[in-house]
Amino acid sequence: MTRQPDRYRSFSALGEHETEGVDYRIRIEDRSSNVAVIAPHGGVIEPATSQIALAIAGASLSLYCFEGLDAVRLHHELHVTSDNFDEPAAGSLLTKSSVVVAIHGRADRDDPETSWVGGLELSLRNRIAEALCRNGFAAVVRAKGEALAGTSAGNICNRGKRRAGVQIEIPRGVRDALMADAEKLKRYAGAVRQAIDEFDYALSSGEDL
Repeated sequence: MTRQPDRYRSFSALGEHETEGVDYRIRIEDRSSNVAVIAPHGGVIEPATSQIALAIAGASLSLYCFEGLDAVRLHHELHVTSDNFDEPAAGSLLTKSSVVVAIHGRADRDDPETSWVGGLELSLRNRIAEALCRNGFAAVVRAKGEALAGTSAGNICNRGKRRAGVQIEIPRGVRDALMADAEKLKRYAGAVRQAIDEFDYALSSGEDL
């Protein structure tokens, strides 16, 4: 089925017609960490992405979730593409964070098991893909020119202080499986978090990335 185009080209436009607390909500935890974990299409927009972001962030990484609240709304009604996502609280958090890891959901299509890991922070991108594979999850890196690669400079994942971040596109089937199995979610989030922590240590230590 062909996805309908987004109703709103920006959060600025969305905010003129939708009501916070009724149509959407914003969760934000500024923990002054180098790495922020975000779910810009959370809630019912791309189901389970908020929960996965929360599990990865834990109690120590900064967190941002924009969540659709009305289960009858269609994906395109509250989805603002990553290049155009201009919600002010998100922008403020990103400018304080060195690196952003964005959690997204994608359709299963002909690759229902594989998380696509993209973005401009290649070291962290590679670490996350490798960590997922080591922990029993299929994952591949997405390079510039491939679908959902997250390599646009304007992509929300690339708006941290380093101007390079990571996005993880998780197929619907995998997201559903993670929500149905708490141990599997813990393992998935733990793999991503381990990669983030190793990268963060290297970044803080001045090591070559």
